[in-house]
Amino acid sequence: MANVINIEGASVGFRNFEGREGMYNKEGDRSFVVFLDNEMADDLSRQGWNVKYPKDNDNINPEEDDRNPFIQVTVGFEYYPANVFLISNEKVNRLSEEEVSMLDWAEIEHVDLVIRPYTWSVNGSSGIKAYLKSGYFTIVTDAFAEKYGV
Repeated sequence: MANVINIEGASVGFRNFEGREGMYNKEGDRSFVVFLDNEMADDLSRQGWNVKYPKDNDNINPEEDDRNPFIQVTVGFEYYPANVFLISNEKVNRLSEEEVSMLDWAEIEHVDLVIRPYTWSVNGSSGIKAYLKSGYFTIVTDAFAEKYGV
């Protein structure tokens, strides 16, 4: 059985907290990816997590390839609601399902994550899907934010 993953100082990308429909996304599916170092990626992959590795690219020198493996993390609010927190000027605000989309465009300074596993099995295949349990997103504030208490 897979354990919860705690990642301090996570590197995230491909943010879709809004759940916009796209080439790889159905309308309403909220998600983002967490980039992993190779050691963690290999460990999670061995456990059954759905780790994606960068495809070989003839245009990139293998010694200069800095692309990292990643896992896609689903942000759900239906059965086990994600706890999503926005930290700005040391103030912590819990974001609602309606507010969480602001993270798609925020300038993020630091991220700490708790990711819960969901073990699935369908037609003889199985694996572990990643769901956000808790996320702490510290955003970059401008020079006047503290002055105006924002």
